[in-house]
Amino acid sequence: MRAPRRRSIVAAKLEADRGGAGQVAILAELRRCLLDGVPPGAAIPLDEVAAVFGVSRIPVREALKTLIGEGLVEHRQNFGYFVAKLTPEELQELYVVRGVLEAAALGAAVAHAQPSDDELARSAHAALEEAQAAGDVRAYHRESRRFHLALVRPSGMKRLLGMFEAAWNLTEPLQPMAHVPAEERTALHADHEGMLAAFVARDAAALVEAARTHHDRLRSSLAAVPTHTGLFADGEDIRFP
Repeated sequence: MRAPRRRSIVAAKLEADRGGAGQVAILAELRRCLLDGVPPGAAIPLDEVAAVFGVSRIPVREALKTLIGEGLVEHRQNFGYFVAKLTPEELQELYVVRGVLEAAALGAAVAHAQPSDDELARSAHAALEEAQAAGDVRAYHRESRRFHLALVRPSGMKRLLGMFEAAWNLTEPLQPMAHVPAEERTALHADHEGMLAAFVARDAAALVEAARTHHDRLRSSLAAVPTHTGLFADGEDIRFP
């Protein structure tokens, strides 16, 4: 007797957390699922996903087309849809882009920040502290994003912030912090403390410099991540439809 087919990671995660089944909801749920750390290269079976939402293939396929445009999904002819992979070089490039965009936003953020923004940044930093103390890498990864966004959002630069989040999204399936040694995360967390202090002090120059140091350290740490884990793209991967 044939064993029951194992469900895909994406379908199982969607079934546990999904919301509505309208076109907008399908897109939002699929995007959230991928950004929550579904591994690069994981299959996204069209029929399984459609069954989870109780819809035909059509709205799922349309959502996946949008996610292909965002760089989160790739389509392989005759094979189907997969969570997109990055090459190690692309990962480094995205961190360069993030660093440049963040530096551009931070100066404006300091000029416009209010006490309520300080509280949001402190709250995100406190959550980072808890995740660091607990050794919870996934939580640390999630709260690191919240912390960085808390620092740049007061800039009010909507287009720049959209590009910043889009660049960040492309690295999320890989969950980079999960591959950085604990001692290096400790150093990165110390950078966060310096960034928070400069932000609250409204010292734009110190904040931009602290952020630059942080991004240099990040790129150095990520350069040491093993590339033969199956999570990165290589010359054999078909990267575009």
